[in-house]
Formats: sequence, C-alpha cells, structure tokens
Amino acid sequence: MRRILLSLLFIPCFFQNAAMAEEPKYKVIVSDGDFEVRLYEPYIVAETIVDTTDWDEASNEGFRRLAGYIFGGNTVKQKISMTAPVTTERSQKIAMTAPVETNRQGSSVVVRFMMPSEWTLETLPKPNDTRVVLRSVSARKLAVIEFSGRWTSDNFREHTEELRAWITTKGFTTAGDPIEARYNAPFIPSFLRHNEVLIPVE
Repeated sequence: MRRILLSLLFIPCFFQNAAMAEEPKYKVIVSDGDFEVRLYEPYIVAETIVDTTDWDEASNEGFRRLAGYIFGGNTVKQKISMTAPVTTERSQKIAMTAPVETNRQGSSVVVRFMMPSEWTLETLPKPNDTRVVLRSVSARKLAVIEFSGRWTSDNFREHTEELRAWITTKGFTTAGDPIEARYNAPFIPSFLRHNEVLIPVE
C-alpha cells in the first residue's frame, strides 16, 4: 500500500515535468495523415524487467523503479531530467547489453525510460536498484500511428492493426514488435492524450 501511495504522489509531478521534456530525435521519412515513418537517432535507456503477465501491474511497477532511479536512486544521488514518451514494447527476446518503453518477454515485461541526450553510458550514475539496467539503443526506422483516447489493450491493439495494414500498403516490412507510447499523465482527459504505436520497419 505504501508503494502505491508513493507512486500516486510522484506520478503527477513526473508527467508535469514530462510535458516540456526532451523527446527522442528523429527525421520524418514518410508522412500520411496519422501515419509516419521516422528514422530515430541512437539513444540511451534505463530499463527494468517486471516478472508478471499483468500489463498494468508491470507498467506501474516498472515506472516506479525507473522513476526512483532518475529521482536520485543512484550511486551519486543525481537527479536526471525527464524525457517523453513513456513507452511499452512487446518482444520475444531482449539483448541485455547496452528506449520510456515496456517490452514483453515471455511472462515478463520490460519498461524503459530514455535518458537525456546530455548523458552517456560512461557518465550516467549507476542505479542503486540492481533491477534497473542502462543500455544503448541503435538508430532505427519506425512506422508510427498517432491517436488520442484511453490506454486500454483494445485501443492499442486496434491501432496496431491499423498500422500493420498501412505498413503493408506502403511496401515496408516489419522488423520488430509494436511499441506503445504514452505522452501524457493519467489525469489528462483521454480525448486530449497523445498516444502512438510504433513498429520497426525495413
């Protein structure tokens, strides 16, 4: 219960700061209404794996761990600026070597925050929580659909299907699993929310 109350306290502050936060840098290659193909530059993430099949539970727990890290839960108690969006990504395999995202691995979910571009893997402080890992994400091409509305599995699934169909009509080939991106706080009315589904393409 205490963890839930703490999360409720810092989530509004988190997203208020995120409203003016740095976002991943990219170049638009194709623009077609609500659809785009973007070439994203490399960036660094903090990520954590949550062992549960409950998507909401995993997202909340992963968010709490990563927010703890950027709010000073690291070896030098350094606060790290917010970025946007918070994203969730489903995948069968994750290379734990070197974007925020959530990524399903079997019965687990991986949640990610992008780190501000001023930091490198060498300069970022080490997380106190050993479940939080820092790694780099290579440049990649992503097909994107933008939409508003509630953060429900059905809503994201519907737009994922629309994006897959659009990718096929444009002659691209998918090269990875869908990423669910959320740009706004939970208290923002659903019709004002900026959401995206992104799929790696070739």
